Amino acid sequence: MYALTLKAELAGRNNEMSGSRGEANFVWKCKNCKRESSATIKAAPTPYPQSEPPKAQKILEFDCRGLEFTEFIPEGEWLVDGLESNTKFEGVELTEGEWFDYDEKAGDEVSIKDLTWDIVRA
Repeated sequence: MYALTLKAELAGRNNEMSGSRGEANFVWKCKNCKRESSATIKAAPTPYPQSEPPKAQKILEFDCRGLEFTEFIPEGEWLVDGLESNTKFEGVELTEGEWFDYDEKAGDEVSIKDLTWDIVRA
């Protein structure tokens, strides 16, 4: 059994695809079979709006050719807006699946809990 782990900075980058006039945000070439696969972000990410009860919502869509993403790990820093005060929280880490802070403008705790990620066919 083999596993492929992928980490890529895709924002604002396009790579030429060999033998094609097209471009993609991510291009990967297999060292064994030399087959080239690509993924392109179809539209800018959309914010996740608050809903009650919480529901799954599409935030990003990819066009994948010759590959399939199977897991998303939210590494890096995220931006969060306070729901009532619109306070900007920067550098939010979501790798643990939850985040807690205090919104001084609203005078209340802000949090992200029970975070799950799914990659589904669109």
